[in-house]
Amino acid sequence: MTDSMLSAELASKASQAKEELDAHVRETVQWHFNPETGSPFWLKKAETLDFDPLKEVNCFEDVKKFPLFEDDWLRGGPVERWIPKGLEGKPTYVFETGGTTGVPKSRVVVDDFRIDYEMFSHTLPDEYFPKGSNWLMLGPSGPRRLRLAVEHLCQYRGGICFCVDLDPRWVVKLIKKGWMEHLEAYKQHVIDQAMTILGANHDIKCMFTTPKLLENLAEALEKKGSSIPDSGITGIFSGGTEFTPQWTRFCIEEYFGGPAEESGVYMTPTYGNTLMGLACSRPVTEEEDFTIAYYAPQPRAVVEVVDPDSHKDVVDYGDTGRAKLYTFTKEVFIPGFLERDEGERELPYEKYPWDGISGVRPFSKLAGGTTVGVY
Repeated sequence: MTDSMLSAELASKASQAKEELDAHVRETVQWHFNPETGSPFWLKKAETLDFDPLKEVNCFEDVKKFPLFEDDWLRGGPVERWIPKGLEGKPTYVFETGGTTGVPKSRVVVDDFRIDYEMFSHTLPDEYFPKGSNWLMLGPSGPRRLRLAVEHLCQYRGGICFCVDLDPRWVVKLIKKGWMEHLEAYKQHVIDQAMTILGANHDIKCMFTTPKLLENLAEALEKKGSSIPDSGITGIFSGGTEFTPQWTRFCIEEYFGGPAEESGVYMTPTYGNTLMGLACSRPVTEEEDFTIAYYAPQPRAVVEVVDPDSHKDVVDYGDTGRAKLYTFTKEVFIPGFLERDEGERELPYEKYPWDGISGVRPFSKLAGGTTVGVY
């Protein structure tokens, strides 16, 4: 980063954010590798390292001394090995990700999902996500963080959340088996649930959904002579790698009837997962050709866009690379995890004065083996 690429004010904010990240990393590492507060997993892993985390990790760059985090470490139990001693005895959740084949990855959580979504709540415009409004959670159910997180977000903002039954593992199996007739029937089953909830006078104004399900819902409403704006929904929080500038433009123009100031419907894309949390997007505008750029919730998480062949090297601004995620909370320490996505490195933004990622899509070298499902 150079002064010529950022305004003086933004460069100053970026420098301050870097200092805050370094301090937070030091605090997090001291917690996870202190025998009195750390988790059994990391305390045991420390014995295999060729450096002392307590003495030699003093800033974010020092985290790169650790080997890459392997998601296979999260498959199977006992999950208790991930619970920091400093949090023993607190009510604990276990959230799963993957699991279409084989043992799913599991993450234990105490409060992180609440903290992450309360932080996200403060980024939502109250004009379109009114406080006290009821929500529809049109997304995956079951042992997933997202379902409880969206419900907490709704409750945190003073509303009541209505949910559907949706098993994404079954969706992926239907796709892999080529059972398109069954897939269509299951999709209709999910949309029917949403239509029933929206038609039951619950005064729902906000919604979480995925791009594919948003399309299906809009089309189902059209068949009934209605639309997203007519349904009463004004704020949509969505996520998934299906977000593209082309799809976003089509959705805003065709399903909403124009930008928020005209249609009354505001949509905010997000990028996240069970390990990292939730990355917000800067406003999506026609002036920027509907570019969708995401920014991690620093200092609790970081997204880097790295050279696919050299994960310690960040690519230049505007260049394409693989998404590398870090998580630094008292509940989980992820010192670098290569995501199954790629994108372009984005400059810091006024509201999020650190690097972002745009154009998120399945990592090209893995894309052939990726089944997107409901996302």
